[in-house]
Parts: sequence; C-alpha cells; structure tokens
Amino acid sequence: MQKITILIHCKDQKGIIAAVTTFIAKVEGNITYIDQHVDVEQNVFFMRLECEFTNQSSNIEDIKEKFSKTIAADFNMSWDLYNQEQKPKMALFVSKYDHCLFDILGRYSADELGVEIPMIISNHNDLRSIAERFDIPFHYVPFTKENKEEGEARQIELLKRYQINFIVLARYMQIVTPKLISLYENKIINIHHSFLPAFPGAKPYHSAFKRGVKIIGATSHYVTEELDEGPIIEQDIARVSHIHSVEDFIMKGRDLERIVLARAIKLHAERKTMVYSNKTVVFS
Repeated sequence: MQKITILIHCKDQKGIIAAVTTFIAKVEGNITYIDQHVDVEQNVFFMRLECEFTNQSSNIEDIKEKFSKTIAADFNMSWDLYNQEQKPKMALFVSKYDHCLFDILGRYSADELGVEIPMIISNHNDLRSIAERFDIPFHYVPFTKENKEEGEARQIELLKRYQINFIVLARYMQIVTPKLISLYENKIINIHHSFLPAFPGAKPYHSAFKRGVKIIGATSHYVTEELDEGPIIEQDIARVSHIHSVEDFIMKGRDLERIVLARAIKLHAERKTMVYSNKTVVFS
C-alpha cells in the first residue's frame, strides 16, 4: 500500500475540493484525511489531504504528473505531494546547551518524530559525546565573525552530502546566514523563549524574574532573515509566581523549549504546516 500527502494553496474559488477528490477517485486512491482553510482577508484557499493506493501498480510519479497538468494547472495551485513512507532527513545544529538535543534524540530513538537524523553540526565540541552515545555523526564546524564564510561553506557541503531536507536549531547560538536561509526557505526551525523582545540578552529568565512576570513561554518558528520574527509553528506557556526562584524559571523554561520544539518538528515532518505571508496554517 502506498500513502501520500498533498498540500495545496491557491486563490479561493468554487469547485476546488470537488475537483481534487474526483481526481483521487479517478486514479484509484482512497482519501483517509482531508482538511481545508480559507483566509478570507487574502482570499487564499489551503488544503491538506492524505490518501492511500491499494493497487500496487499505482505510480506516484505518474500521479504527480497528471495532477500537475490537470487540477493544479486549472486552479493555478502551489502544491506539494509527499510519499508518507519516505521520512524527511533532519539535521540538528547545536552549541553548548544540551536539553533540547537530549530530548530530540530520546524521542528519535523511540521513533516518535517520524524523521531520520543523519548528522549533527555544532560550533563547539562540547556535545560530541551525546551524538556518539546515540550513534549519530557529529561535525564540528567553527563559526565566528572571522571565519563565517568558511563555516557557511562547510555547513552547506555537509547538508548536501547528507541530502538534508530540513534543519532544526536545537539551541544553536549563532545567527544563520542569509545564503543558508535561502537554500532552506521555511525549512529551518528555531526555538526561543517567548520573552523576546521584552527580555533580550544572555539571561532572559533572570530579567523576567526581576520584573516579577506571571507567565513564561517558548516559541518555535521558521527562520527568516528578520531575527526571531519568522512564521510561528508552535507555542506554549507555564505560570510562575513570587514563590518561584530564578532556577525554577530556567527549569520550567527549558521544559517548555523541549516540548514546543518537539511538537514543531513533528508537525513539520508530518507535513502539517503551510507558510503564507509570514504566518503558518497548521493542520491538526
């Protein structure tokens, strides 16, 4: 049995759902999930569809070609078709913080994320032992103002060598270069505390503690050239009060970062996110 996922967005117009579902029936597919959304203000239609083919002679490439020449052309669609059996290849970028890395690799080992992790890139050697513990190749790529071009070239060479589909910044403490962002547009996921821009700097939890905040949070988003302003994928919060210490803030914050980043990875890997006008449509 072959299973595919189709993501579509185009100008909203009559007959899109009927045309797509009729096409699937004609190519002997069975729809197992369908969801859609219309952005009324911008008049844009979004749809996510899953279907399966029990006929072993069904050819995914032929289906893609027929869809492109008929339905996609008729409605001027932007679309992608994915084979669900092919797990996307995810690269991890890390620095010295290990909490997100441990969480991701633990979930990966338990087969919870639906991805392959062919390699890890870091601008420090501190976390190499963790990668070795999980038997994942670890590549130390120095990245400073002085060697940024060389570091970028090395990163891109590794990403191409391992045929990486998307990147996760698991508390990678360097700014990703515009060239890398352009090569992986809407395919680089970052995590940060939700205090930005109210509490920037190296110790946001300390700043929040001094202000006596009542809520802390974490945000996962796609990376753009505008720092920490890319399309948001997932967020969550935790309540705090005067009884909590700075250490409590940090612990709760790191818990949120782990959870929110894992959710974002899973949503992306399952092709449940669509980006439009610096926002995301996230299908449940």
